[in-house]
Order: sequence, then structure tokens, then C-alpha cells
Amino acid sequence: MREPSFWWREGSGAAGALAPLAALYGAIAAWRMARPGARAKIPVLCAGNLTLGGSGKTPAAIAIAKLLTAAGERPFFLSRGYGGHLAGPLRVDPQTHRAADVGDEPLLLAAVAPTIVARDRVAGAKMAQAAGASVIVMDDGLQNPSLYKDLALVVIDGRRGIGNARVFPAGPLRAPLAAQLDRAHALLVIGPVSGAGNVVAAVTARKLPVFHGALAPDRATISALGKNKVLAFAGIGDPEKFFQTLAAAGIEVALRKSFPDHHRYSRNEAAALMAQAERDGLTLLTTEKDIARMAGDPSLAALAAATRALPVTLLLGDENGFRQFLRERMTPSP
Repeated sequence: MREPSFWWREGSGAAGALAPLAALYGAIAAWRMARPGARAKIPVLCAGNLTLGGSGKTPAAIAIAKLLTAAGERPFFLSRGYGGHLAGPLRVDPQTHRAADVGDEPLLLAAVAPTIVARDRVAGAKMAQAAGASVIVMDDGLQNPSLYKDLALVVIDGRRGIGNARVFPAGPLRAPLAAQLDRAHALLVIGPVSGAGNVVAAVTARKLPVFHGALAPDRATISALGKNKVLAFAGIGDPEKFFQTLAAAGIEVALRKSFPDHHRYSRNEAAALMAQAERDGLTLLTTEKDIARMAGDPSLAALAAATRALPVTLLLGDENGFRQFLRERMTPSP
């Protein structure tokens, strides 16, 4: 599904027409979020977002896991496995599982730390603990109340913010802003704060810490591209963020192709992308998530082989302060 453009601008008549439905959806979501969750026997840290679509929560979850590993912890990722048909709980094996099984994000997470996919988050947490986890890092799940979170980190794209600040389907919010911030312990803004000032102000008013970060593209990949012009394509929550990252890295993008979030490419789409690139002498370039969705699909093998992926890493503005905050949130309250 593609996001409606009116989600990201104010004063739309379409948003106003959907306001009654959004009020009902928001009330149910807020009631659900307020329910108490089961406590795991180990700390649970969650990187989630306020809106539907991309915000950078997966790079944030990966950054958290790496900091924890460096501190001597054994983090396990816990994911719902959006886009996969397996309900779990199960441990992701990148050698046998495909995106159609467990979703694209868990495949990326499993390259960093052991990853559990479970629609039932409580059951998933128990599996992680039994397998030796000392801490659980949830990628998404901020709005899921089933599991108590020792740290609920709200991740937001600073450029995009929360759009028209309305709840789905009138806007991109997954639940009313206040109800979501009631469950949050900190905010992480990725990129410039230009579109997220209202959220930063709301979090600051609650006396919660605000951290800042930026997504840095892999230098080796950029170097390998040289002066090649690229056909960039992406089926993620915010393809424009990917395209802007390429522009900032000095990559010459001759053509851009946007697809819906978690898009599964068809044989015809793959053929069209390859034909366009060959005709115009362009290098195909996409995201790691898009490559993960192609893996193991024979109909997309040629596209995957012809396409480069651009890895990105989250760089924290105050890594020491964030590391200290993690330690504090992992310490059991009396």
C-alpha cells in the first residue's frame, strides 16, 4: 500500500472527511496501549515509531544491539516478522529462511545478533531468554502492549516528522500522539529536526531525553560505484529518504523508482528495471531491505545479482550519553 500524499500536508479535505473514523481508531489504539504488559525476566528495549512507514527504527535497533554487545551483553532481537507468513516463535536462520517466511527486517537483524520472530511477543521473549539472551531488543512494537518495555525509544525521521499529526486513516499516526508519548522513555531524531519540532517540543515538555542521529551510507559501496550513474529504486516506508541519502553522498541518480513499503517485486518489474538500466547504461542500486526481499526467489535472482545494495549505519550524536541511558534503563527499578 502506498501512503496517501495528504498524510504529509495540513488542511486536506480528505483528512477531514476521515476524521470520525480516525477518532474511533485512535480511541481503540490508545485504550489498547494503556493495558499493562507481561514482564520478561530480562530487560526489554524497544525501538519503535509513531507513524506508519519508515523512520529508521531498524538501524536504531541494530545500533542498540551493537552497543549492548560491546558492553558484554548478549542481545536477541525480537520482531513480529511483518511481511512473512510464519507466526513463530522461531529463531531466524538466514541460510534457510526467506523474506516471504519471516519478513525482510528480521533477515537484516539476524546478521547482527540472534533474532526471534513471533506474533506473540511474550512467547518470543521466553524463547529468547531460554536461548541465552541477556537482553531483548524489539524492532517495532511500541504500540503492542503485550510485553512490558524497560525502554521504549521513539524513533522519528526529523525531516518527515508526523505529517499532518492525524491518526490513521486520516494521517500517518498509529495512535494519538499523547497516548504514544505516555509510553515512551526517550526520543531519537534521525536527520535534521526540520519537520519534527512539534514532537521534540512535546517530548521535552515531558522532561524526557532527546537524542539525535544520522544515517551514514557505507563508504566502500560509494567508492565502488565511482562515477557510475545509477538507477535507484526502493520499496520502503520512505523511498525519498533513500534518494536523499544518495544525493548527499554524491551519487549521481539518473532515474528513481519508488515502490510501496515491503514491496515484493514481480517478474515483470524485475525485467523492466534491468532493461531500463541496460538501455541507459546505469547501475542498479537499492536498499538492503529490498535485496533481502529478493533473496531466495528464483524469479528475482537476475535482478538481485545485477543490483548493488547500499548499507547505512546509524551514527549517534552523543553515543556516550546514549550508552549511559541504556545502562540506566536496564537497571531494575526497586
